[in-house]
Amino acid sequence: MYLKTQGLVLRVTDYNDKDALLTLLTPNHGKLTVKARGLRRKNSPLIGPCQLLAYGEYVLFDYKGNLTVNEAVSIELFQQLRRDLCTLSLGSYFAQAAELISQEDLPNPELLSLVLNCLYGLSKLGISQEKVKAVFELRVACLAGYMPDLSGCHNCGNESPELFDLAAGRLECKKCRSADSVGIRMPVSGGLIHAMEYIINCDPKRLFSFDLSEDGLSALAQITEGYLCTQLERGFSALDFYKSLLI
Repeated sequence: MYLKTQGLVLRVTDYNDKDALLTLLTPNHGKLTVKARGLRRKNSPLIGPCQLLAYGEYVLFDYKGNLTVNEAVSIELFQQLRRDLCTLSLGSYFAQAAELISQEDLPNPELLSLVLNCLYGLSKLGISQEKVKAVFELRVACLAGYMPDLSGCHNCGNESPELFDLAAGRLECKKCRSADSVGIRMPVSGGLIHAMEYIINCDPKRLFSFDLSEDGLSALAQITEGYLCTQLERGFSALDFYKSLLI
């Protein structure tokens, strides 16, 4: 039985001296683990479409539930992204997060579209890394089921709170925080709250159509990173490597 699907390569793992295992994110079948025979050979025709962050069309042979790449054609390799170690590591972070929240055989076209849009923004649109990173982190947190409450202070209803609670995913006034409360709160301004609301609610085709100052983007990226990692209760090796390059 053959299965034809488009997909994005989220992970490539050596299987033996000649083969590799791929983790594909597909629009209709969710996350798939497939074997790419001969991928590690220098002259393999699969090298292009089966590399990390390649988007392609794949013909998979299904034998008793085990999928093997029979044919593969590249659709987009994001070559500009690969020429810079910072953007490549940031794209790898997107792949790691997408792999974590996606599931086998559960369609998630919104997640695939988000990752592709962010990779495209990094590689071809010239959008700042901090903006793309912040957009990805907040949208992927929502897709994972962690929609923050940005309607106002959770305690008094004030529409101009100064803090964002990373663990609870809600806003809070400084005066409303009790002395014995735990968890990390990060400072927010009205501009940051509006930017977060925009990212959550905007049309996917207009993900990056908002404006913040350079300092504002930096603050936004710190909040979204802290929120995503707190909600998922883990860090990411590619994110750590990306941040090490910025020092």
